Amino acid sequence: MEQRFCRKCLLSENDPAMYEMVRREIDRMSDKMRVGEEQYRKRLDICRQCDRLSGGTCLACGCYVELRAAAVHTACPKKKW
Repeated sequence: MEQRFCRKCLLSENDPAMYEMVRREIDRMSDKMRVGEEQYRKRLDICRQCDRLSGGTCLACGCYVELRAAAVHTACPKKKW
C-alpha cells in the first residue's frame, strides 16, 4: 500500500521517522523550557486548522510545528498562539 502525504497532518500522523527525531528534541527540553501537555495540545489543534500547515511543517517560518509548540519561549509566526 502506498503511503499518501497528508498536508494537514502533523509529523506524528504522517512521518513517524521524522517525528521520532523531533520527539527526542522535545524530550531533551527541561521542564521549565517545555509547555504543559494541555497547552501543547491546544497549540497543535490551532496549527492543524492553519492554512500554513503542510505535512507537519509551518510554511510561514519553516519549523516543525510539534517542536515549536512544545517550547515555552516560542510563538506562532502568524500570532495564532
